[in-house]
Amino acid sequence: MEGKKGGRKSAEYEAVVCAGRHLKRLQQAHAHLVVTGCHRSRALLTKLLTLSCAAGSIAYTRRLFRSVADPDSFLFNSLIKASSKFGFSHDTVLFYRRMLHSRIAPSSYTFTSVIKACADISDLRFGTLVHSHVFVSGYVSDSFVQAALVTFYAKSCNPRVARKVFDEMPQRSIVAWNSMISGYEQNGLAREAVDVFNKMRETGVEPDSATFVSMSSACSQLGSLPLGCWLHECIVGSGITMDVFLATSLVNMFSRCGDVGKARAVFDSMNEGNVVLWTAMISGYGMHGYGVEAMEVFGRMKARGVVPNSVTFVVVLSACAHAGLIDEGRAVFANMKQEYGVVPSVEHHVCMVDMFGRGGLLNEAYKYVKGLRRDELVPAVWTAMLGACKMHKNFDIGVEVAENLINAEPENPGHYVLLSNMYALAGRMDRVESVRKVMIQRGLKKQVGYSTIDVDNRSFLFSMGDKSHPETNEIYRYLDELMWKCKDAGYAPVLELAMHELEEEEREYALRYHSEKLAVAFGLMKTGHGVTLRVVKNLRICEDCHSAIKFISVVTNREIIVRDKIRFHHFREGSCSCLDYW
Repeated sequence: MEGKKGGRKSAEYEAVVCAGRHLKRLQQAHAHLVVTGCHRSRALLTKLLTLSCAAGSIAYTRRLFRSVADPDSFLFNSLIKASSKFGFSHDTVLFYRRMLHSRIAPSSYTFTSVIKACADISDLRFGTLVHSHVFVSGYVSDSFVQAALVTFYAKSCNPRVARKVFDEMPQRSIVAWNSMISGYEQNGLAREAVDVFNKMRETGVEPDSATFVSMSSACSQLGSLPLGCWLHECIVGSGITMDVFLATSLVNMFSRCGDVGKARAVFDSMNEGNVVLWTAMISGYGMHGYGVEAMEVFGRMKARGVVPNSVTFVVVLSACAHAGLIDEGRAVFANMKQEYGVVPSVEHHVCMVDMFGRGGLLNEAYKYVKGLRRDELVPAVWTAMLGACKMHKNFDIGVEVAENLINAEPENPGHYVLLSNMYALAGRMDRVESVRKVMIQRGLKKQVGYSTIDVDNRSFLFSMGDKSHPETNEIYRYLDELMWKCKDAGYAPVLELAMHELEEEEREYALRYHSEKLAVAFGLMKTGHGVTLRVVKNLRICEDCHSAIKFISVVTNREIIVRDKIRFHHFREGSCSCLDYW
Protein backbone atom coordinates (compact mmCIF):
# COMPACT_ATOMS: atom_id res chain seq x y z
CA MET A 1 0.00 0.00 0.00
CA GLU A 2 2.80 2.39 0.92
CA GLY A 3 4.44 1.86 -2.45
CA LYS A 4 1.17 2.55 -4.27
CA LYS A 5 0.59 5.59 -2.15
CA GLY A 6 4.10 6.85 -2.86
CA GLY A 7 3.63 6.13 -6.55
CA ARG A 8 0.36 8.03 -6.56
CA LYS A 9 1.97 11.06 -4.93
CA SER A 10 4.70 11.06 -7.55
CA ALA A 11 2.08 10.96 -10.28
CA GLU A 12 0.26 13.91 -8.69
CA TYR A 13 3.49 15.87 -8.50
CA GLU A 14 4.10 15.21 -12.19
CA ALA A 15 0.59 16.42 -12.95
CA VAL A 16 1.28 19.71 -11.15
CA VAL A 17 4.60 20.14 -12.95
CA CYS A 18 2.99 19.41 -16.32
CA ALA A 19 0.39 22.11 -15.64
CA GLY A 20 3.26 24.59 -15.77
CA ARG A 21 2.44 28.30 -15.76
CA HIS A 22 -1.13 27.86 -17.01
CA LEU A 23 -3.61 28.97 -14.38
CA LYS A 24 -6.56 26.84 -15.50
CA ARG A 25 -4.42 23.71 -15.66
CA LEU A 26 -3.01 24.49 -12.21
CA GLN A 27 -6.55 24.87 -10.84
CA GLN A 28 -7.49 21.53 -12.41
CA ALA A 29 -4.40 19.93 -10.91
CA HIS A 30 -5.30 21.41 -7.51
CA ALA A 31 -8.85 20.06 -7.78
CA HIS A 32 -7.40 16.65 -8.59
CA LEU A 33 -5.21 16.84 -5.49
CA VAL A 34 -8.27 17.53 -3.36
CA VAL A 35 -10.13 14.57 -4.88
CA THR A 36 -7.19 12.20 -4.35
CA GLY A 37 -6.54 13.44 -0.81
CA CYS A 38 -3.09 14.86 -1.59
CA HIS A 39 -4.05 18.51 -1.02
CA ARG A 40 -2.32 18.59 2.36
CA SER A 41 1.08 17.65 0.96
CA ARG A 42 3.37 20.62 1.58
CA ALA A 43 5.69 19.60 -1.27
CA LEU A 44 2.79 19.62 -3.74
CA LEU A 45 1.35 22.85 -2.34
CA THR A 46 4.75 24.52 -2.51
CA LYS A 47 5.05 23.61 -6.19
CA LEU A 48 1.51 24.79 -6.84
CA LEU A 49 2.20 28.11 -5.10
CA THR A 50 5.37 28.87 -7.04
CA LEU A 51 3.80 27.94 -10.37
CA SER A 52 0.65 29.98 -9.77
CA CYS A 53 2.88 32.92 -8.89
CA ALA A 54 4.84 32.37 -12.11
CA ALA A 55 1.51 32.22 -13.98
CA GLY A 56 0.85 35.77 -12.82
CA SER A 57 -2.10 35.03 -10.55
CA ILE A 58 -1.14 36.45 -7.18
CA ALA A 59 -4.79 36.36 -6.05
CA TYR A 60 -4.95 32.57 -6.56
CA THR A 61 -1.53 32.26 -4.89
CA ARG A 62 -2.85 34.07 -1.80
CA ARG A 63 -5.90 31.77 -1.61
CA LEU A 64 -3.70 28.70 -1.89
CA PHE A 65 -1.36 30.00 0.79
CA ARG A 66 -4.23 30.56 3.21
CA SER A 67 -5.15 26.89 2.82
CA VAL A 68 -1.76 25.72 4.11
CA ALA A 69 -2.15 24.82 7.79
CA ASP A 70 1.50 24.71 8.81
CA PRO A 71 3.86 26.23 6.21
CA ASP A 72 7.50 25.29 6.68
CA SER A 73 10.73 27.15 5.91
CA PHE A 74 11.03 25.67 2.42
CA LEU A 75 7.50 26.76 1.46
CA PHE A 76 8.03 30.29 2.77
CA ASN A 77 11.35 30.68 0.99
CA SER A 78 9.96 29.30 -2.27
CA LEU A 79 6.96 31.61 -2.10
CA ILE A 80 9.00 34.69 -1.17
CA LYS A 81 11.52 33.99 -3.93
CA ALA A 82 8.81 33.42 -6.57
CA SER A 83 6.71 36.47 -5.64
CA SER A 84 9.82 38.68 -5.70
CA LYS A 85 11.06 37.23 -8.98
CA PHE A 86 7.76 37.71 -10.79
CA GLY A 87 7.16 41.27 -9.60
CA PHE A 88 4.70 40.86 -6.72
CA SER A 89 6.88 42.88 -4.39
CA HIS A 90 4.20 44.02 -1.94
CA ASP A 91 3.13 40.40 -1.47
CA THR A 92 6.75 39.39 -0.90
CA VAL A 93 6.84 41.77 2.06
CA LEU A 94 3.56 40.35 3.39
CA PHE A 95 4.80 36.76 3.09
CA TYR A 96 8.00 37.76 4.87
CA ARG A 97 5.98 39.31 7.73
CA ARG A 98 3.94 36.11 7.97
CA MET A 99 7.16 34.08 8.07
CA LEU A 100 8.48 36.10 11.00
CA HIS A 101 5.09 35.79 12.73
CA SER A 102 5.33 32.00 12.33
CA ARG A 103 8.73 32.16 14.09
CA ILE A 104 10.55 30.65 11.14
CA ALA A 105 14.10 31.96 10.79
CA PRO A 106 14.89 33.65 7.46
CA SER A 107 17.79 32.39 5.35
CA SER A 108 20.13 34.26 3.03
CA TYR A 109 17.75 33.33 0.20
CA THR A 110 14.88 34.95 2.12
CA PHE A 111 16.78 38.18 2.69
CA THR A 112 18.00 38.40 -0.91
CA SER A 113 14.45 38.14 -2.25
CA VAL A 114 12.83 40.45 0.32
CA ILE A 115 15.51 43.12 -0.13
CA LYS A 116 15.04 42.91 -3.92
CA ALA A 117 11.29 43.41 -3.41
CA CYS A 118 11.91 46.47 -1.21
CA ALA A 119 14.22 47.84 -3.91
CA ASP A 120 11.60 47.33 -6.61
CA ILE A 121 8.99 49.33 -4.68
CA SER A 122 11.55 51.75 -3.16
CA ASP A 123 10.34 50.99 0.36
CA LEU A 124 13.24 52.55 2.23
CA ARG A 125 11.62 52.25 5.67
CA PHE A 126 10.88 48.53 5.54
CA GLY A 127 14.06 47.74 3.63
CA THR A 128 16.10 49.41 6.37
CA LEU A 129 14.22 47.29 8.91
CA VAL A 130 15.09 44.14 6.94
CA HIS A 131 18.72 45.31 6.94
CA SER A 132 18.61 45.29 10.74
CA HIS A 133 17.17 41.75 10.61
CA VAL A 134 20.16 40.78 8.47
CA PHE A 135 22.50 41.95 11.23
CA VAL A 136 20.59 40.09 13.94
CA SER A 137 20.40 36.90 11.88
CA GLY A 138 24.14 36.87 11.14
CA TYR A 139 23.96 37.24 7.34
CA VAL A 140 25.66 40.63 7.17
CA SER A 141 28.73 39.11 5.47
CA ASP A 142 26.78 37.08 2.91
CA SER A 143 27.88 38.31 -0.51
CA PHE A 144 24.46 37.78 -2.13
CA VAL A 145 22.66 39.64 0.65
CA GLN A 146 25.22 42.47 0.50
CA ALA A 147 24.80 42.79 -3.27
CA ALA A 148 21.02 42.97 -2.79
CA LEU A 149 21.48 45.71 -0.17
CA VAL A 150 23.66 47.73 -2.55
CA THR A 151 20.92 47.53 -5.19
CA PHE A 152 18.25 48.38 -2.62
CA TYR A 153 19.90 51.54 -1.31
CA ALA A 154 20.85 52.65 -4.83
CA LYS A 155 17.28 52.24 -6.09
CA SER A 156 15.97 53.99 -2.98
CA CYS A 157 17.96 57.12 -3.92
CA ASN A 158 20.50 56.56 -1.18
CA PRO A 159 23.76 55.94 -3.06
CA ARG A 160 25.89 57.03 -0.07
CA VAL A 161 24.66 54.12 2.06
CA ALA A 162 24.88 51.80 -0.96
CA ARG A 163 28.55 52.72 -1.32
CA LYS A 164 29.14 52.14 2.41
CA VAL A 165 27.73 48.61 2.15
CA PHE A 166 29.70 48.05 -1.06
CA ASP A 167 33.00 49.19 0.51
CA GLU A 168 32.47 46.85 3.47
CA MET A 169 32.09 43.77 1.27
CA PRO A 170 35.10 41.46 1.70
CA GLN A 171 34.48 39.93 -1.72
CA ARG A 172 32.59 41.65 -4.50
CA SER A 173 30.83 39.63 -7.17
CA ILE A 174 30.10 40.98 -10.63
CA VAL A 175 26.52 41.50 -9.41
CA ALA A 176 27.74 43.80 -6.62
CA TRP A 177 29.94 45.83 -8.98
CA ASN A 178 27.09 46.17 -11.47
CA SER A 179 24.69 47.20 -8.71
CA MET A 180 27.01 49.97 -7.55
CA ILE A 181 27.69 51.25 -11.08
CA SER A 182 24.01 51.11 -11.98
CA GLY A 183 23.09 52.76 -8.68
CA TYR A 184 25.32 55.74 -9.31
CA GLU A 185 24.12 56.05 -12.90
CA GLN A 186 20.43 55.90 -11.93
CA ASN A 187 20.97 58.61 -9.32
CA GLY A 188 22.59 60.95 -11.84
CA LEU A 189 26.11 60.40 -10.49
CA ALA A 190 27.72 59.41 -13.77
CA ARG A 191 31.29 60.34 -12.84
CA GLU A 192 31.10 58.20 -9.71
CA ALA A 193 29.86 55.33 -11.89
CA VAL A 194 32.90 55.74 -14.14
CA ASP A 195 35.20 55.76 -11.09
CA VAL A 196 33.72 52.47 -9.83
CA PHE A 197 34.06 50.96 -13.31
CA ASN A 198 37.75 51.88 -13.40
CA LYS A 199 38.25 50.42 -9.93
CA MET A 200 36.46 47.26 -11.04
CA ARG A 201 38.88 46.81 -13.94
CA GLU A 202 41.87 47.53 -11.70
CA THR A 203 40.85 44.71 -9.36
CA GLY A 204 40.71 42.26 -12.26
CA VAL A 205 36.94 41.75 -12.36
CA GLU A 206 35.80 41.33 -15.95
CA PRO A 207 32.79 43.47 -16.92
CA ASP A 208 29.79 41.76 -18.48
CA SER A 209 27.07 43.03 -20.80
CA ALA A 210 25.05 44.50 -17.92
CA THR A 211 28.11 46.48 -16.79
CA PHE A 212 28.54 48.03 -20.21
CA VAL A 213 24.83 48.86 -20.52
CA SER A 214 24.99 50.85 -17.26
CA MET A 215 28.26 52.48 -18.29
CA SER A 216 26.77 53.50 -21.63
CA SER A 217 23.98 55.27 -19.77
CA ALA A 218 26.57 57.00 -17.55
CA CYS A 219 28.45 58.22 -20.65
CA SER A 220 25.16 59.45 -22.10
CA GLN A 221 24.62 61.58 -19.00
CA LEU A 222 28.07 63.11 -19.29
CA GLY A 223 27.83 63.63 -23.04
CA SER A 224 31.54 62.85 -23.32
CA LEU A 225 32.38 61.46 -26.77
CA PRO A 226 36.00 60.53 -25.90
CA LEU A 227 34.75 58.56 -22.91
CA GLY A 228 32.07 56.92 -25.07
CA CYS A 229 34.63 55.92 -27.71
CA TRP A 230 36.90 54.50 -25.02
CA LEU A 231 34.01 52.49 -23.59
CA HIS A 232 33.18 51.15 -27.04
CA GLU A 233 36.80 50.03 -27.40
CA CYS A 234 36.54 48.27 -24.03
CA ILE A 235 33.44 46.41 -25.22
CA VAL A 236 35.08 45.32 -28.48
CA GLY A 237 38.24 44.29 -26.61
CA SER A 238 36.31 42.26 -24.06
CA GLY A 239 34.94 39.93 -26.72
CA ILE A 240 31.39 40.27 -25.38
CA THR A 241 28.69 39.43 -27.90
CA MET A 242 26.89 42.54 -29.08
CA ASP A 243 23.28 41.72 -28.21
CA VAL A 244 20.35 44.00 -28.95
CA PHE A 245 20.31 45.48 -25.42
CA LEU A 246 23.97 46.48 -25.55
CA ALA A 247 23.65 47.76 -29.11
CA THR A 248 20.66 49.90 -28.12
CA SER A 249 22.57 51.38 -25.19
CA LEU A 250 25.50 52.24 -27.50
CA VAL A 251 23.23 53.82 -30.12
CA ASN A 252 21.70 55.98 -27.38
CA MET A 253 25.13 56.79 -25.96
CA PHE A 254 26.75 57.91 -29.21
CA SER A 255 23.65 59.92 -30.11
CA ARG A 256 23.66 61.65 -26.73
CA CYS A 257 27.40 62.26 -27.01
CA GLY A 258 26.91 64.10 -30.29
CA ASP A 259 28.13 61.57 -32.87
CA VAL A 260 25.11 60.16 -34.67
CA GLY A 261 27.44 58.68 -37.31
CA LYS A 262 28.98 56.31 -34.78
CA ALA A 263 25.48 55.50 -33.51
CA ARG A 264 24.47 54.52 -37.05
CA ALA A 265 27.59 52.36 -37.42
CA VAL A 266 26.60 50.35 -34.33
CA PHE A 267 23.02 50.13 -35.58
CA ASP A 268 24.08 48.88 -39.02
CA SER A 269 26.33 46.23 -37.43
CA MET A 270 23.26 44.43 -36.05
CA ASN A 271 21.70 41.88 -38.37
CA GLU A 272 18.52 41.86 -36.35
CA GLY A 273 16.96 44.37 -33.99
CA ASN A 274 13.81 44.89 -32.01
CA VAL A 275 11.53 47.93 -31.94
CA VAL A 276 13.59 49.48 -29.12
CA LEU A 277 16.79 49.47 -31.19
CA TRP A 278 15.05 50.94 -34.26
CA THR A 279 13.41 53.59 -32.10
CA ALA A 280 16.77 54.50 -30.53
CA MET A 281 18.28 55.11 -33.99
CA ILE A 282 15.31 57.25 -35.08
CA SER A 283 15.55 59.20 -31.82
CA GLY A 284 19.25 59.78 -32.37
CA TYR A 285 18.64 61.35 -35.76
CA GLY A 286 15.71 63.35 -34.41
CA MET A 287 17.56 64.98 -31.51
CA HIS A 288 20.23 66.18 -33.96
CA GLY A 289 17.69 67.62 -36.39
CA TYR A 290 18.24 64.98 -39.10
CA GLY A 291 14.59 64.43 -39.94
CA VAL A 292 15.12 63.00 -43.42
CA GLU A 293 17.45 60.31 -42.08
CA ALA A 294 15.00 59.56 -39.25
CA MET A 295 12.20 59.05 -41.76
CA GLU A 296 14.45 56.79 -43.85
CA VAL A 297 15.08 54.52 -40.84
CA PHE A 298 11.37 54.60 -39.95
CA GLY A 299 10.50 53.48 -43.49
CA ARG A 300 13.04 50.64 -43.36
CA MET A 301 11.68 49.60 -39.99
CA LYS A 302 8.15 49.19 -41.31
CA ALA A 303 9.43 47.44 -44.44
CA ARG A 304 11.20 44.90 -42.22
CA GLY A 305 7.92 44.13 -40.47
CA VAL A 306 8.99 45.66 -37.14
CA VAL A 307 5.83 47.13 -35.60
CA PRO A 308 6.36 50.66 -34.25
CA ASN A 309 5.07 51.37 -30.75
CA SER A 310 3.84 54.55 -29.10
CA VAL A 311 7.39 55.69 -28.26
CA THR A 312 8.48 55.17 -31.86
CA PHE A 313 5.81 57.56 -33.07
CA VAL A 314 6.86 60.14 -30.48
CA VAL A 315 10.46 60.17 -31.72
CA VAL A 316 9.40 60.19 -35.39
CA LEU A 317 7.05 63.12 -34.83
CA SER A 318 9.77 64.91 -32.88
CA ALA A 319 12.20 64.34 -35.74
CA CYS A 320 9.68 65.74 -38.22
CA ALA A 321 9.20 68.79 -36.00
CA HIS A 322 12.92 69.53 -35.70
CA ALA A 323 13.46 69.13 -39.43
CA GLY A 324 10.41 71.14 -40.51
CA LEU A 325 8.81 68.10 -42.20
CA ILE A 326 5.24 69.17 -41.51
CA ASP A 327 3.47 67.19 -44.23
CA GLU A 328 5.40 64.07 -43.28
CA GLY A 329 4.53 64.66 -39.63
CA ARG A 330 0.84 64.97 -40.40
CA ALA A 331 0.98 61.70 -42.35
CA VAL A 332 2.80 59.90 -39.51
CA PHE A 333 0.24 61.13 -36.96
CA ALA A 334 -2.66 59.94 -39.12
CA ASN A 335 -0.91 56.62 -39.83
CA MET A 336 -0.31 56.10 -36.12
CA LYS A 337 -4.03 56.27 -35.35
CA GLN A 338 -5.51 54.64 -38.41
CA GLU A 339 -3.10 51.82 -39.27
CA TYR A 340 -1.63 51.00 -35.85
CA GLY A 341 -4.46 52.04 -33.54
CA VAL A 342 -2.18 54.01 -31.24
CA VAL A 343 -4.17 56.48 -29.13
CA PRO A 344 -2.36 59.85 -29.02
CA SER A 345 -0.77 60.53 -25.64
CA VAL A 346 0.52 63.75 -24.11
CA GLU A 347 3.92 63.17 -25.75
CA HIS A 348 2.32 62.98 -29.21
CA HIS A 349 0.38 66.18 -28.59
CA VAL A 350 3.56 67.98 -27.52
CA CYS A 351 5.25 66.90 -30.76
CA MET A 352 2.36 68.15 -32.88
CA VAL A 353 2.30 71.56 -31.17
CA ASP A 354 6.07 71.76 -31.48
CA MET A 355 5.92 70.82 -35.16
CA PHE A 356 3.28 73.43 -36.03
CA GLY A 357 5.08 76.12 -34.07
CA ARG A 358 8.46 75.32 -35.57
CA GLY A 359 6.93 75.29 -39.05
CA GLY A 360 5.53 78.80 -38.69
CA LEU A 361 1.93 77.67 -38.18
CA LEU A 362 1.34 79.42 -34.87
CA ASN A 363 -2.43 79.69 -35.31
CA GLU A 364 -2.68 76.00 -36.12
CA ALA A 365 -0.60 75.18 -33.04
CA TYR A 366 -2.89 77.32 -30.88
CA LYS A 367 -5.98 75.74 -32.44
CA TYR A 368 -4.56 72.28 -31.75
CA VAL A 369 -3.96 73.16 -28.09
CA LYS A 370 -7.47 74.58 -27.71
CA GLY A 371 -8.88 71.34 -29.14
CA LEU A 372 -7.32 69.17 -26.43
CA ARG A 373 -9.22 67.88 -23.42
CA ARG A 374 -8.57 69.44 -20.04
CA ASP A 375 -6.67 66.38 -18.79
CA GLU A 376 -4.41 66.60 -21.86
CA LEU A 377 -3.40 70.20 -21.21
CA VAL A 378 -0.35 69.34 -19.12
CA PRO A 379 2.67 71.65 -18.60
CA ALA A 380 4.64 70.00 -21.43
CA VAL A 381 1.96 71.02 -23.95
CA TRP A 382 1.90 74.61 -22.68
CA THR A 383 5.73 74.71 -22.77
CA ALA A 384 5.75 73.65 -26.43
CA MET A 385 3.14 76.31 -27.19
CA LEU A 386 5.19 78.93 -25.36
CA GLY A 387 8.21 78.07 -27.50
CA ALA A 388 6.13 78.73 -30.60
CA CYS A 389 4.93 82.08 -29.22
CA LYS A 390 8.48 83.09 -28.37
CA MET A 391 9.74 82.21 -31.84
CA HIS A 392 7.01 84.21 -33.57
CA LYS A 393 7.10 87.02 -30.98
CA ASN A 394 3.41 86.68 -30.23
CA PHE A 395 3.48 88.04 -26.70
CA ASP A 396 -0.29 88.18 -26.17
CA ILE A 397 -0.75 84.43 -26.58
CA GLY A 398 2.66 83.85 -24.98
CA VAL A 399 1.67 85.54 -21.73
CA GLU A 400 -1.61 83.61 -21.66
CA VAL A 401 0.28 80.34 -22.17
CA ALA A 402 2.91 81.17 -19.53
CA GLU A 403 0.19 81.99 -17.00
CA ASN A 404 -1.43 78.62 -17.72
CA LEU A 405 1.93 77.00 -17.03
CA ILE A 406 2.14 78.69 -13.64
CA ASN A 407 -1.42 77.67 -12.78
CA ALA A 408 -0.57 74.07 -13.65
CA GLU A 409 2.67 73.97 -11.65
CA PRO A 410 2.82 76.93 -9.24
CA GLU A 411 5.95 75.65 -7.49
CA ASN A 412 8.07 75.26 -10.64
CA PRO A 413 10.46 78.24 -10.78
CA GLY A 414 11.22 77.62 -14.46
CA HIS A 415 7.71 78.68 -15.46
CA TYR A 416 8.07 82.02 -13.71
CA VAL A 417 11.37 82.58 -15.51
CA LEU A 418 9.67 81.86 -18.86
CA LEU A 419 6.87 84.30 -18.04
CA SER A 420 9.40 86.92 -16.93
CA ASN A 421 11.34 86.50 -20.17
CA MET A 422 8.14 86.80 -22.19
CA TYR A 423 7.27 90.06 -20.45
CA ALA A 424 10.85 91.31 -20.91
CA LEU A 425 10.81 90.60 -24.64
CA ALA A 426 7.48 92.46 -24.85
CA GLY A 427 9.00 95.43 -23.05
CA ARG A 428 6.68 95.03 -20.03
CA MET A 429 9.29 95.59 -17.33
CA ASP A 430 6.62 96.37 -14.73
CA ARG A 431 5.29 92.84 -15.17
CA VAL A 432 8.83 91.43 -15.03
CA GLU A 433 9.25 93.00 -11.61
CA SER A 434 5.90 91.66 -10.35
CA VAL A 435 6.79 88.11 -11.43
CA ARG A 436 10.12 88.35 -9.62
CA LYS A 437 8.40 89.57 -6.45
CA VAL A 438 6.09 86.54 -6.54
CA MET A 439 9.11 84.26 -6.88
CA ILE A 440 10.78 85.91 -3.88
CA GLN A 441 7.60 85.65 -1.80
CA ARG A 442 7.27 81.95 -2.59
CA GLY A 443 10.96 81.25 -2.04
CA LEU A 444 11.45 80.04 -5.62
CA LYS A 445 14.91 80.17 -7.17
CA LYS A 446 16.00 79.58 -10.73
CA GLN A 447 18.06 76.43 -11.19
CA VAL A 448 21.77 77.12 -11.45
CA GLY A 449 23.07 76.55 -14.97
CA TYR A 450 26.40 74.96 -15.77
CA SER A 451 28.22 73.72 -18.86
CA THR A 452 30.90 71.07 -19.32
CA ILE A 453 33.46 70.50 -22.05
CA ASP A 454 36.01 67.73 -22.54
CA VAL A 455 39.56 68.74 -23.45
CA ASP A 456 42.48 66.28 -23.56
CA ASN A 457 40.34 63.54 -21.99
CA ARG A 458 39.49 65.75 -19.01
CA SER A 459 36.13 67.29 -18.27
CA PHE A 460 35.89 70.95 -17.25
CA LEU A 461 32.80 72.54 -15.68
CA PHE A 462 31.82 76.22 -15.85
CA SER A 463 28.99 78.20 -14.27
CA MET A 464 27.92 81.79 -14.97
CA GLY A 465 30.65 84.24 -13.98
CA ASP A 466 32.78 81.29 -12.88
CA LYS A 467 36.26 82.27 -11.67
CA SER A 468 37.33 78.97 -10.11
CA HIS A 469 39.46 77.83 -13.05
CA PRO A 470 43.21 78.51 -12.60
CA GLU A 471 43.30 80.14 -16.06
CA THR A 472 40.29 82.39 -15.41
CA ASN A 473 42.05 85.62 -16.44
CA GLU A 474 43.19 84.13 -19.75
CA ILE A 475 39.73 82.66 -20.44
CA TYR A 476 37.96 85.97 -19.75
CA ARG A 477 40.46 87.91 -21.83
CA TYR A 478 40.07 85.47 -24.73
CA LEU A 479 36.27 85.61 -24.46
CA ASP A 480 36.28 89.42 -24.43
CA GLU A 481 38.35 89.51 -27.61
CA LEU A 482 36.12 86.87 -29.16
CA MET A 483 32.94 88.84 -28.46
CA TRP A 484 34.44 92.00 -29.98
CA LYS A 485 35.12 90.02 -33.16
CA CYS A 486 31.54 88.76 -33.09
CA LYS A 487 30.24 92.33 -32.71
CA ASP A 488 32.23 93.36 -35.74
CA ALA A 489 30.57 90.49 -37.61
CA GLY A 490 27.09 91.70 -36.61
CA TYR A 491 26.37 90.15 -33.22
CA ALA A 492 24.22 92.21 -30.83
CA PRO A 493 23.57 91.08 -27.23
CA VAL A 494 19.96 90.25 -26.35
CA LEU A 495 19.91 92.69 -23.46
CA GLU A 496 16.25 92.08 -22.61
CA LEU A 497 17.25 88.72 -21.13
CA ALA A 498 19.50 90.34 -18.53
CA MET A 499 18.19 91.92 -15.36
CA HIS A 500 16.35 95.05 -16.41
CA GLU A 501 17.45 97.15 -13.43
CA LEU A 502 21.07 97.03 -14.62
CA GLU A 503 22.59 99.64 -16.89
CA GLU A 504 23.07 98.58 -20.53
CA GLU A 505 26.82 97.99 -20.13
CA GLU A 506 26.26 95.91 -16.99
CA ARG A 507 23.57 93.86 -18.69
CA GLU A 508 25.93 93.03 -21.52
CA TYR A 509 28.57 92.00 -18.95
CA ALA A 510 26.02 89.73 -17.21
CA LEU A 511 25.22 88.00 -20.50
CA ARG A 512 28.81 87.68 -21.67
CA TYR A 513 29.96 85.29 -18.98
CA HIS A 514 27.24 82.66 -19.22
CA SER A 515 28.52 79.13 -18.66
CA GLU A 516 28.27 78.00 -22.29
CA LYS A 517 30.26 80.99 -23.54
CA LEU A 518 32.99 80.30 -20.98
CA ALA A 519 33.11 76.62 -21.97
CA VAL A 520 33.31 77.48 -25.67
CA ALA A 521 36.05 80.06 -25.08
CA PHE A 522 38.08 77.57 -23.06
CA GLY A 523 37.63 74.89 -25.72
CA LEU A 524 38.78 77.25 -28.48
CA MET A 525 41.84 78.22 -26.43
CA LYS A 526 42.87 74.64 -25.79
CA THR A 527 42.18 72.89 -29.09
CA GLY A 528 43.65 73.22 -32.55
CA HIS A 529 42.04 74.55 -35.70
CA GLY A 530 39.45 72.20 -37.18
CA VAL A 531 38.65 70.42 -33.90
CA THR A 532 34.90 70.25 -33.21
CA LEU A 533 33.90 71.53 -29.78
CA ARG A 534 31.27 69.62 -27.78
CA VAL A 535 29.59 71.37 -24.86
CA VAL A 536 26.92 69.95 -22.55
CA LYS A 537 24.58 72.29 -20.62
CA ASN A 538 22.16 71.20 -17.89
CA LEU A 539 19.52 73.80 -18.85
CA ARG A 540 18.19 75.16 -22.12
CA ILE A 541 20.67 77.35 -23.96
CA CYS A 542 19.67 81.01 -23.65
CA GLU A 543 18.77 83.13 -26.68
CA ASP A 544 21.82 85.37 -26.33
CA CYS A 545 24.29 82.47 -26.10
CA HIS A 546 22.59 80.80 -29.05
CA SER A 547 23.06 83.95 -31.11
CA ALA A 548 26.63 84.49 -29.90
CA ILE A 549 27.78 80.95 -30.67
CA LYS A 550 26.43 81.22 -34.22
CA PHE A 551 28.75 84.20 -34.71
CA ILE A 552 31.61 82.45 -32.90
CA SER A 553 31.33 79.56 -35.38
CA VAL A 554 31.89 82.13 -38.15
CA VAL A 555 34.77 84.16 -36.73
CA THR A 556 36.67 81.04 -35.63
CA ASN A 557 35.64 78.79 -38.54
CA ARG A 558 34.80 76.02 -36.08
CA GLU A 559 31.93 73.60 -35.67
CA ILE A 560 30.48 73.85 -32.17
CA ILE A 561 27.99 71.31 -30.84
CA VAL A 562 25.97 72.17 -27.74
CA ARG A 563 23.73 69.63 -26.05
CA ASP A 564 21.25 71.45 -23.84
CA LYS A 565 18.44 70.05 -21.71
CA ILE A 566 16.18 69.54 -24.72
CA ARG A 567 18.25 68.80 -27.83
CA PHE A 568 21.47 69.23 -29.80
CA HIS A 569 22.52 72.44 -31.50
CA HIS A 570 25.05 72.05 -34.31
CA PHE A 571 26.57 75.48 -34.96
CA ARG A 572 28.32 75.73 -38.29
CA GLU A 573 29.13 78.75 -40.51
CA GLY A 574 26.75 81.04 -38.66
CA SER A 575 23.69 78.81 -38.55
CA CYS A 576 22.27 76.23 -36.15
CA SER A 577 20.66 72.88 -36.87
CA CYS A 578 17.65 73.85 -34.72
CA LEU A 579 16.75 76.62 -37.19
CA ASP A 580 16.63 79.06 -34.25
CA TYR A 581 13.73 77.32 -32.53
CA TRP A 582 14.21 75.22 -29.42
